[in-house]
Amino acid sequence: MRYRPWPGLLALMLLFIAGLAQADGVVRTQISGPIGPATASHMQQALDAAAAQQAQLLLVRLDTPGGLDGAMRDIIKAIIGAPLPVALYVAPSGARAASAGTYMLYAAHIAAMAPGTNLGAATPVQIGGGLPLPGRRPAPGNSDADPDPEQDQPPSTPDAMRSKLVNDAVAYIRSLAELRGRNADWAEQAVREAASLSAQQALEQNVIDLLAASDAELLEQLDGRTVELTTGPVTLATAGAVLQDFEPDWRTRLLAVLTNPSVTYILLLIGIYGLFFEFASPGGVVPGVAGAIALLLALYGLQMLPVNYAGLGLILLGVGLMLAEVFAPSFGALGIGGTVALVIGSIILIDTEAPGFGIPLTLIGAVAASSLLLFTFVLGALWRARRGRVVSGGEALMQATATAAEDFTGEGHVWLHGERWAAHCAVPLRANQPVRVRERRGLVVIVEPVEPGVSVTEETP
Repeated sequence: MRYRPWPGLLALMLLFIAGLAQADGVVRTQISGPIGPATASHMQQALDAAAAQQAQLLLVRLDTPGGLDGAMRDIIKAIIGAPLPVALYVAPSGARAASAGTYMLYAAHIAAMAPGTNLGAATPVQIGGGLPLPGRRPAPGNSDADPDPEQDQPPSTPDAMRSKLVNDAVAYIRSLAELRGRNADWAEQAVREAASLSAQQALEQNVIDLLAASDAELLEQLDGRTVELTTGPVTLATAGAVLQDFEPDWRTRLLAVLTNPSVTYILLLIGIYGLFFEFASPGGVVPGVAGAIALLLALYGLQMLPVNYAGLGLILLGVGLMLAEVFAPSFGALGIGGTVALVIGSIILIDTEAPGFGIPLTLIGAVAASSLLLFTFVLGALWRARRGRVVSGGEALMQATATAAEDFTGEGHVWLHGERWAAHCAVPLRANQPVRVRERRGLVVIVEPVEPGVSVTEETP
């Protein structure tokens, strides 16, 4: 039989062509919602995956209201040091790249937007609360009034801190604009004045590079474009390129859940309550195990978020005061004080006003009300039941009252709780004489006569 190499060579050629198609492909991913630690992890994984596939471009569809400064800077550093071009595309129509998203657009090798989108409002939010923007102070009276002499004085501490924060953000976004050759003056306005632009205005003012209605249209416009990387210039050939979607793995999804402030807050309270239930009623096991797991997950989430430890301390104090109301009733003083501490601590727990990283007031109110009811009624009932007299089991026989079933000395029988029990008494007993159980030894109760004048409710059958 004659050997024919053509099928094998054809298979090798097909594999080679498929490899080239993969190498020339474009990896696409999506960033939606607030920018946080999970977003930074997702972005780094997408870059690693695109580099491993030797893709020529990473296309990121962006829709965000902003987010945390630390996560934003991690993403920007990853983009600047990326081994392949990164295109940030604000899409679909109706999406936005506000606050942190604006910085990311300026850092991208290619910035594009879909019609009907917007960007801007990049004024940084100071950790710890809102303060007035730096700059001109309104003079009293009309605009023609003499300037306020206090304007020439050094700013107060809050204004000085705010000025440092804004000036640092201005320098940062201007450096990104200069790196990519985009409009640095408008970038400064977006930071100082919270300016915003529509997609068409952003294109006209050289804030973005391209305006495209779809991914395919964007790739057509990028075809033949040269992008400058840290390793040198790269020319794109994206016309008809294969799009390969990249989805975050389960670890990134779990991190996104755990770094959600509302989820972290609920896990924290579940952990605290579970441990309190376990300590209040040892042996339940389930509350303790569930509480420990929830508390550890909450602490992991908190260490990834900007946490105000005063708020965390107030939450612990509030729970402790409500617990103290159960054991040492104070006519509501401890319970009300604990509720107030819990509410205040919950409000200031997350130490930032970045979009998407606040705890809803409705959730805080519901938790405070349910916690007060829980500690006042449920734990109070458990504590009273624990301190109350045992009414069932072997311990219920201790100090119970019975009557002698017959005359006996030493060994005999008594009627106890409607049952005939073997009994032992060191002194002689008469039939129907009241006795009290002092001890139980197996199926024999040790009894003693009841002192005269003691009320006896045990009846002889």
